[in-house]
Amino acid sequence: MITRVALALAMIFQPVPAPPPLEATTCPVAVPRGTKCGFLVVPERRDAPGRTIKVGYAVSPSIARGRKPDPIVYTSGGPGSSSIQLTGFLRQMFPDRDVIALEQRGSRYSQPSLGCPETVKAMLDQLRTPRGDIGAAATACRTRLEEQGVDLRGYRTAEIAADVVALRQALGYPSWNLFGVSYSTRSMLEAAAADPTGVRSVVLDSFLPESVSWYGDAAANFTATLDKLGVRDRFEVMARRLNSRPAFVETTDPQLGTRFKATLTGDDVATILAEGLHDPQVSAVAPALIDALADGHYELLQPLADAVGGGLTSHEFGLYHAVQCQDERPTAKSTLFTVNADKAVCDAWNLPASPPVNATTQAPVLVLGGEFDPTTPTRTSRPAAELLPHARFVELPGLSHAVFLSSQCARQTIIAFVGDTSSVSAPCGPVYRRFSPSDLVVSQAPYQAQTSPWLLAPFALFALVSIVQFVVGAMRGRALTAFGGLAGTAFCGLVVQEVWRLAGENEVALAVGLPASVGWIQWLAVGSDVLTLAALVKAAGKIRLWPFAVAAVVADGFLVWWWTWVL
Repeated sequence: MITRVALALAMIFQPVPAPPPLEATTCPVAVPRGTKCGFLVVPERRDAPGRTIKVGYAVSPSIARGRKPDPIVYTSGGPGSSSIQLTGFLRQMFPDRDVIALEQRGSRYSQPSLGCPETVKAMLDQLRTPRGDIGAAATACRTRLEEQGVDLRGYRTAEIAADVVALRQALGYPSWNLFGVSYSTRSMLEAAAADPTGVRSVVLDSFLPESVSWYGDAAANFTATLDKLGVRDRFEVMARRLNSRPAFVETTDPQLGTRFKATLTGDDVATILAEGLHDPQVSAVAPALIDALADGHYELLQPLADAVGGGLTSHEFGLYHAVQCQDERPTAKSTLFTVNADKAVCDAWNLPASPPVNATTQAPVLVLGGEFDPTTPTRTSRPAAELLPHARFVELPGLSHAVFLSSQCARQTIIAFVGDTSSVSAPCGPVYRRFSPSDLVVSQAPYQAQTSPWLLAPFALFALVSIVQFVVGAMRGRALTAFGGLAGTAFCGLVVQEVWRLAGENEVALAVGLPASVGWIQWLAVGSDVLTLAALVKAAGKIRLWPFAVAAVVADGFLVWWWTWVL
């Protein structure tokens, strides 16, 4: 009896473990005024304490008069994406709460940062001939990281979730609201399960349940999205053609900044497009893009190839693969080269598999999903959400992945839920209209002109000459000259207006072509040329011909440029 009492007293008076230490640091990116950045110092492996690492974070305190006591804490997805750069964006969403952006351990603004340029190069080399050896690159990356003292076994979802709980304790908040997107919905749900008294609510944008196979579903998810968009048949036509005869596209190596010729098969295009469809602007133009590719307009592969570099530099791939190889690990090959690349890395690293997790929480949960999400589709996220005790699911029409980044409606839904977890606002309509093939005139000119504006010199010259024609012709009573200049000026003005309107509606559409309206607007340019030539003939032998000749040459040259390069 005395022994039991002694043990009970020992448990009652056992000192509470001290929260992990924090270190102040300079914010690595632009953040709102008053934001403080720091590092959370934690064990690299909690199951084998010893070496410590630093997890980056930023705290942006609310200065609102009605400040709420429980902050919002956000972590980006990936795995391997950074978070702190979104502090200002989140500050605007939640002006009445402290905003905390927490990095993942091993991400860009943590120490160590698990970049893996070796595997990035090898993945990019999948678009070269011969293709790169990803397994060898992965071995080189792991060797380098281990020489720096990194133990890759410490970089997995359970440890990332534990960092979330540790930061709340270190900052001293009694409770807060968790906000995860894509991959980080897993770590945030695990954190909520591990810290029930410290979590007021949970927001899961583009929910990736533990029960879902990231790799097993990848190809099927992409195909299902094409079905939803109504373009699967046309895509398969294009993919079969490119698989038998690949296309060659010049693009930029993101590591070297040099140009190289990429080899694109149909499966390569599927892989790139599966990533691209995360953006609702891309999914909105996908029907027009895929139809044009199926018709052989391979020049439109250029923006797809150029997008690869951005995707390969947006993650810290050492962290990405450490998490994936322990928590997911692909076991079979796929038509998607990213899945095959991950398999090659995981086979080379041979990390132990993480124990299975079935995380849940009693806190109120809001789960959001986009209609056209190719990675965390609503067909898997909705049933998983229904298994959470206090979850509400909202599907947003017309959206794709990470809906809060692209939709004010999604942000308002999240804000309303965090403010009052008992209610969820109704979703709005689609943010972007879908473009059918008849809505656009296929052209690579707008995309090329965005990076090389000098290519538009013929358009600018034609506009200038047209204005001069109109003014001089009107002042001197030369009707043919005036009307020729007026037609050319009207053409230029209407084209600029229509392109500006399209860019404001969906700038990605400019990577496919021009508004269909240019099909009739271009006849104003033809009319301008005809009137200019007529003015030249009429002036022959009467007055100086060189101004008329210059105008005619410019108009003729412009039409050649328009029909050969633009259209």
